Parts: sequence; structure tokens; C-alpha cells
Amino acid sequence: MIDIAKQFHLALPDWIDEELADVPAVVPGRDERMRLVHRLADRNWREGNGGPFAALVAERDTGRIVSVGVNVVLASGVSSAHAEVLALGLAQTATGGWDLGGEGLPAHELVVNWRPCIQCYGATMWSGVRGLVVAGEGPELEEITTFDEGPLGADWAQQFAARGIEVVGDVLRDEALAVFRAYRKAVDEGDGVVYNARGGAE
Repeated sequence: MIDIAKQFHLALPDWIDEELADVPAVVPGRDERMRLVHRLADRNWREGNGGPFAALVAERDTGRIVSVGVNVVLASGVSSAHAEVLALGLAQTATGGWDLGGEGLPAHELVVNWRPCIQCYGATMWSGVRGLVVAGEGPELEEITTFDEGPLGADWAQQFAARGIEVVGDVLRDEALAVFRAYRKAVDEGDGVVYNARGGAE
């Protein structure tokens, strides 16, 4: 009989409880929600869980926090364990189903500290969220951190809009870049791991 792994496990790090201890259940302002995302992203890389990325899912109109996520690629050994994947999956677990836009549910939005990579682009599109709030888009993330975010098309936001997902950009953009720069400094000093797709044929 072939011996194969039959499951893998993704979980938020224990320090999340400490970071959320002073966070109210309802965070009504988008700036405040993004500020929490930046705080989680900055601690995440410093703790060695993964890259400087975090996300949360909130009810769009009330600001009730449904879930948070951080990148746990290094902690889990799973390349798809990005912040958006955890935040969306935990929100779906909390609401009882795969469709965060399902009948009877409030509209949900995903808040993340940069435009999603190509993997998280699809995960967000298929999640049922009705909004995507990003700190920024453009080449700065890749230039600063050296992460390869993949070949996302220039019409990425329009494609979300065509599917009923409102995109709100440039929410505390400078704060996002500050986290990325702190991360890059650590990488340059040998205190960080950048994991990317391989370039070229091998």
C-alpha cells in the first residue's frame, strides 16, 4: 500500500491572542482595520512565521471582525499558507460554509496589506467576499521585499468589479511600505527568508 500524507494543518500562531487582546469585536473604520493588519504583518515576520503579510475579514457595513490571517509558510512548510488564505478559510469556518456572500450573510470584505499575489487573487475571487481593501498596489512590494507576486494582469481590479467585488485601494499605503522596508533590512542582514518560484528551467 502506498504511504501518503492524508492531511495538513494550518493555524494562526499563538501570539495572535496577545495581539488581539485589546482589539474590540467591532472595528468600524477601514483605516483602523488596516492599522491592525499592518501590526499583525510586522510582528509576523519578526516572529519567523513567514513574510510580512497579514489580512482580516470583516463585515463590511458593521466592521465586526470575523477572522484574521498571517502568512505561515515558514511555520507550516506549506507554500500556499498565505495570510489571505488563512483569513478567508477561517472566516468560512466561522460562518459555516465556503461562500462568504451566501444568502442570509452580511457582506464581507477582505482587508490586506497589499494587492493579492496570483494565488490569493483567485482565493479572494472565489471566496464570496463583496469587498477587497488593500494598502496599495504596484511594484513597490516586489522591489522592496524581493518577493515574486506572479504575473497578475493590469486589469486585476476591474476583474473583481465585474464579479461584484468592490476594490478600495491606498488605505494607509505608507505604513505598509514601512513594514516592507523593515523586513527588507532584516533580509539584507541575513535575518529573513524570501521564498519564490524558481526562475528559468532547471
